[in-house]
Amino acid sequence: MSTVRRYALPVDQTQWKIPGTFDTVFNWEYNAGRENLLALYEKGKERQWNASRRIDWSQDVDPENPIQVPDNYISIYGSDIWEGMTNKEKRNLRHHFQGWQFSQFLHGEQGALVCTAKIVQGVPDMDAKFYAATQVIDEARHVEVYSRYLHDKLELAYPVNPALKALLENILSDSRWDMTYLGMQILIEGLALAAFGLIRDLAQNPLASAINAYVMQDESRHVAFGRMSLRDFYPQLTDAERREREEFVVEACYHMRDRFMAEEVWGRIGLPVDRCLAYQEDSEIMREYRKMLFTRIVPTIKDIGLWGPTVQKGYAQMGVLDFAEIDVQALMDYDDQYAQDLDARKQQVEETIEMGRRVAHA
Repeated sequence: MSTVRRYALPVDQTQWKIPGTFDTVFNWEYNAGRENLLALYEKGKERQWNASRRIDWSQDVDPENPIQVPDNYISIYGSDIWEGMTNKEKRNLRHHFQGWQFSQFLHGEQGALVCTAKIVQGVPDMDAKFYAATQVIDEARHVEVYSRYLHDKLELAYPVNPALKALLENILSDSRWDMTYLGMQILIEGLALAAFGLIRDLAQNPLASAINAYVMQDESRHVAFGRMSLRDFYPQLTDAERREREEFVVEACYHMRDRFMAEEVWGRIGLPVDRCLAYQEDSEIMREYRKMLFTRIVPTIKDIGLWGPTVQKGYAQMGVLDFAEIDVQALMDYDDQYAQDLDARKQQVEETIEMGRRVAHA
């Protein structure tokens, strides 16, 4: 059955073709490779999982608050618009806002799927092709997971946000393989990890929390892949080439911070779009939230060597420069351990239930 009927808005804008050309690179050296990337490739193979089995899809969600996070994470919370809404209108807003949020996760994952396939084709090193191949199936699984959650549980979806669409088009139309890494592996995946982490840690709905925990386990490897590859490559760039990439980083970060404002939601449910956008722009809570989204990006950008005056000035103006001191590897290790602990708790519950069943039949 077609899922188009689930969309709150027409989906024509989401189906577009991106023109562009890039080189397909073959490499006939199959044995050589960097130890750190080959080790990541081994982990990528070992950590594969089946979304139909690892996630308990029998869990229900409350359509009035599917994720079950505090209302202050709705970006117009506290405004006069929010205060003037009825309880029924607030329930409808929760449903649509969370549906919009997970829809952007879904569309971003399809972007990652396409970008990673492009990396397999265009990256010159065989060890990178090996790991990127494992990421392709990871991204397909993420598309499957978010699509299933939206269409089976929320029964609602939104088209891709115009800002995300523009950023994906920019990344995919660039012929240089490192720009695909930089745009997707570092920037979009890094922003997504911060957003996923909020839901994983705050959601009271166990299904929403588990989905994001398991996706984050994969994404932490993906960002590590980008870090390893670009950290080796960027020292080879000329000063002009490095400046160009730093300018792209700053522009993309401003773009992500200022343009993912959910205007589609406000218009769809009949709220005044201009007033909602103005409130988000002036809200102290929203400013802090938008800065928090860069906790994974800033230290990674520093780590890969794009840390010239342009980037530092841009991050200082955004108020996120201090994030450079975050131990991003520790965060990635925590993402991996969190998912493993979740599996262990699930196994413990299943074993307890089985033991009780045996006792009952003894």
